[in-house]
Amino acid sequence: MQNELTPFRGPARRWLPLLVGLTGNALADSYSPDAERDYPTNVYWGDTHVHTSYSTGDANFLGGNDVTPETAYRFALGERVTAKNGMVARIRKPLDFLVIADHAEGLGLAYEMQQADAELAATDNGRRRIEAWQALQASSSEDTVRAFRAAMRLPIDPQYHRTIWQRVVERADAFNEPGAFTTFAGYEWSSLGAAMGVFGNLHRVVVFRDGADKTGTITPFSATHSRNPEDLWAFLADYKATTGGDVLAIPHNPNLSNGEMFARHTFDGGEATSQWAALRQVIEPLVEATQQKGDSEAHPVLSPTDEFADFETWHSWAGYTRDPGDHICCAARKDPGFDEQAFRRQKQADYVRPALKTGLDLAAALGVNPFKFGVIGSTDTHVSFPSADNDNYWAQYPNTPPSATRPTDRFSPSWQRPLHWETAASGYAAVWAHENTRDSIFAAMRRREVYATTGPRITVRVFAGWNFAADDAAAPNVSRIGYAKGVPMGGDLAHGPAGASPTFLVAAVRDPDGANLDRIQIIKGWRTSDGALHEKVHDVALSDDREVGADDAPAVGSTVNVANASYTNEIGDPELAAVWRDPAFDPADYAFYYVRVLEIPTPRWPAYDAKYFGAGKLPDEVRVVTQERAYTSAIWYTP
Repeated sequence: MQNELTPFRGPARRWLPLLVGLTGNALADSYSPDAERDYPTNVYWGDTHVHTSYSTGDANFLGGNDVTPETAYRFALGERVTAKNGMVARIRKPLDFLVIADHAEGLGLAYEMQQADAELAATDNGRRRIEAWQALQASSSEDTVRAFRAAMRLPIDPQYHRTIWQRVVERADAFNEPGAFTTFAGYEWSSLGAAMGVFGNLHRVVVFRDGADKTGTITPFSATHSRNPEDLWAFLADYKATTGGDVLAIPHNPNLSNGEMFARHTFDGGEATSQWAALRQVIEPLVEATQQKGDSEAHPVLSPTDEFADFETWHSWAGYTRDPGDHICCAARKDPGFDEQAFRRQKQADYVRPALKTGLDLAAALGVNPFKFGVIGSTDTHVSFPSADNDNYWAQYPNTPPSATRPTDRFSPSWQRPLHWETAASGYAAVWAHENTRDSIFAAMRRREVYATTGPRITVRVFAGWNFAADDAAAPNVSRIGYAKGVPMGGDLAHGPAGASPTFLVAAVRDPDGANLDRIQIIKGWRTSDGALHEKVHDVALSDDREVGADDAPAVGSTVNVANASYTNEIGDPELAAVWRDPAFDPADYAFYYVRVLEIPTPRWPAYDAKYFGAGKLPDEVRVVTQERAYTSAIWYTP
């Protein structure tokens, strides 16, 4: 009888197959047992959510980001570039793919106005905008400010919007280099939700698989056309049908959706149908689980027994402020009028794990799971630099560049909270694909064989099947075994033998330039036949010879020296692996399983800022230590 858990810790050479994507290994034309291999062995790293000077309403005007899309591509490629404040910037390791996703609303208009673009000046309203901007630069009197605001309300010729989009897609094609660096044309649809006046982020990043010959035939559908995501889905479905191309939308930053992103009903409050669920599943196969404006994997209110659920949680948006003495996390809870149950209902529609559970319930009712999505991370940077490293954090917005005071500066000059330290240096999208091309990476996104990290380039594999054995965790060819015996992240587990429980082969290797690993966990969510939804976090591999079994495994410890912004790898393990069998499986239950990998504690970006600028000790409320992580897409079981 196989044990429920079989962890493995061995020399790193055993896990070289996991690292093949990091080394660029390729097979020559000679005898090889892998010659007929048809599964992906390369992990590619990218960012699907980067804003540049072409984002008019925030990146451009909020701090005046004049860093161009071209510069963002060059930064992602590893070149030295100059930031808005004159500092030299460079990413530690180049990315493999990139999506520049500037807001569709006013796409490129501010920047081209500032550059006095000839095609914009050729239109009457465009010329008036340019003149008003130039007058404002010469004198910021009340009259010039009033005139500029009036000019910005003037409509722009729709053909010029098409011209701007043509520049976007042609630029993406120009930087696309199959096999070396992949770019996708994209934009952000920026709906603020159904309740006008109450911030409810329903934003989607739209990613096109195709080149300018197809993407250039449309003009981006923006929130000025409709705030309803179902209208966006219809537009994108029409693009697919008309061009024969492919496109997907990625809901981003759901933690700020004010209870709207993963609601059980349509945008206008109508009843969910199987057709609605099926269209959502096709158009939105991914969700952004972590980024600079907070982490969206889980919330401590909804997962009170998960000791790692309160990670980069934004508690200071929409009137809620952090209360360190109360795990509900809201000072508003002390208000006699605070409705805790309503707050819980809202958060269930704002976070990934509860949404995955809601998806099981809707699948049982509709026959289709609208929330059957994979997870990625991305930065949502508005300074053009897609860096998610804590020691190379370039800010969320250009009005708060690296400085001695940045951690305690306001996120926005007009807001009391959040303060800038509450933003996270996060995250990246990791994709298991055959090659670094548009077709291959996009196909991996479609089949959800992707995962998110908060910045470190941790390599993670997970497979589900019915007969993984203890020795599989120690094999040097984990990928071949995983695909032969099971399904990877993002997949569906087929029904097994009567009386059997599913087994999982999971392995992780640290970022070669980063911190050791603390543990691997499998998070299970399930729906019982009475309609109740459940979740449980299982430790399946622990570093430093800690024994797995109890739900409260001892902490890994910490080597962080905050004053020096340093740590050591004296604790933790460079790689962990395990075979785990679900001890409480019921074949009548809908279920999902995903993996969370935790690093040992490391310094958070405010500690690096304080060290670099000699700022001294930061206020006690500023978080200076973090425990970075990776989240995989789930594997689903349907009874």
